[in-house]
Amino acid sequence: MARPKEFDREDALQRAMTVFWRQGYAATSTEDLVAAMQIGRQSLYDTFGDKRRLYLEALRLYHAQYRLPIALRGGVPPLETIRTALAAPIERGAERRAEGCMGINATAAFGQAEPEITSMSATTARLCETAFEIAVGEGKRDGSIAASVDEAAAGRFLYTTLQGLTVRAQAGASPEALRDVVDFAIETLKAR
Repeated sequence: MARPKEFDREDALQRAMTVFWRQGYAATSTEDLVAAMQIGRQSLYDTFGDKRRLYLEALRLYHAQYRLPIALRGGVPPLETIRTALAAPIERGAERRAEGCMGINATAAFGQAEPEITSMSATTARLCETAFEIAVGEGKRDGSIAASVDEAAAGRFLYTTLQGLTVRAQAGASPEALRDVVDFAIETLKAR
C-alpha cells in the first residue's frame, strides 16, 4: 500500500513558484526545488511530474495570483487607479523590484518556444489590457481622460508601459526615473 503524501501540495507549489521566480527555470535545480518545497525528490516527481511540468504549474499559479490588480473601486478616480497600477512595480522594495515579474521573465527566457507559456502570457495580457481599457473608458465618462483617447489602444499602451516599468525596475532604474514615466503616461491621457 502506498504511503499517503505528507505535505501540503499547494504550499509546496507556492514554494516552487518562489524559487522559479527568483532564479528562473534554467538556474533552478531539482535540489533547489526539493529543499525549498520541503519534500523528497520522489514526491516531487510523483506529485508534479518533471521539472518542466512543475515550472508550468508554478507559472500558472503566478499568473492567477499576480494579475494586474486594477479594478475600478468605488470612489477612486480612474486616473488614480491607473497611476496606482503603473506605479506598483516601483513601490515594491528593492528585493522585489529585482525579482521582476515571473511572467515577463518566462516570456523573455522562452520567447514563443513554449506554447503554454505563450498562451498564459497572452491571456494575462488580454485581461490586463481590458482592465486598463475599462479604467480609460470610465475616465472618459467622468471627463478626466480626453474623449479622443482610443480605449483599446490606451489599454495596450498602458499594459506595455507597465511591463516596461517592471523590466526597468528589475534592471535597477531609480524609482524617481520610473515615476517620471508614470507621470508622462498619465499626462498623455488627461483631458485638457
